[in-house]
Amino acid sequence: MVKIRLRRMGAKKQPSYRVVVAEADSPRDGRFIETIGHYNPRTDPPTIQIDQERALHWLRNGAQPTDAVAKMFRDLGIMDKLAAVAPETAA
Repeated sequence: MVKIRLRRMGAKKQPSYRVVVAEADSPRDGRFIETIGHYNPRTDPPTIQIDQERALHWLRNGAQPTDAVAKMFRDLGIMDKLAAVAPETAA
């Protein structure tokens, strides 16, 4: 399964993160498929930069965002764009 998740970067006690697409069984800071953005929680307000086209591409192809990344996507409106492009079918 492919996940969209955070990859920790930065020095000790100074975290910044890259938003990456990776296999679910690869380590947190291990191998990844593609970098689609970055997140810095140390700025005020926190800096979030995501390539929306690539994020939508991966979401359409079945990638599952982690809880933290899903919240970022909701805040940026990416999940709304996904729902507008491909509305979910009610079962």
